[in-house]
Amino acid sequence: MNMLDAEGWLTGPRRVPSPNCDERPAGQLIRLIVVHAISLPPGEFGGDGIERLFTNTLDPAAHPYYREILSLRVSAHFLIRRAGDVVQFVPCHLRAWHAGASSWRGAEGCNDFSIGIELEGSDDLSFGPPQYATLARLVHNLRQHYPIEDIVGHSDIAPGRKTDPGPQFDWMQFHRLLAISEA
Repeated sequence: MNMLDAEGWLTGPRRVPSPNCDERPAGQLIRLIVVHAISLPPGEFGGDGIERLFTNTLDPAAHPYYREILSLRVSAHFLIRRAGDVVQFVPCHLRAWHAGASSWRGAEGCNDFSIGIELEGSDDLSFGPPQYATLARLVHNLRQHYPIEDIVGHSDIAPGRKTDPGPQFDWMQFHRLLAISEA
């Protein structure tokens, strides 16, 4: 996996800058990674819906669901596509708008101190080996730069409101690959 540059961009992957970000609160350390799952349209993979959502360019005529989410202003730092390709939307030093109302270890507003990683997928479908391998390498890389204390699912920091990455996400497989990448 490539390294982060001085501006917080991963060298190598495609960059699609999102306007849906801002400065982190002064002195806030990046200490959490939040794993998400997303597909747009729901249950479909490979299209440009996710990128359009994160850049506020969804075409409401392209799919009926897009009319429901057109006003959302959301982003994540990274997206890992089904084949393991990485797209970066927000430099790591900035706050991406991925967690919403959230809490971790008593700290509210997880966007302030976390990095959001979206996996192209859904709650009811398995994720592929390329995604797990890329996620492990990416997390290993991020741990080299930031004092990461935990890696959680969106459902862990917003229980009852969010379910992703869902029951099909294999945490044991991910942690096994992470341990190998960090060995």
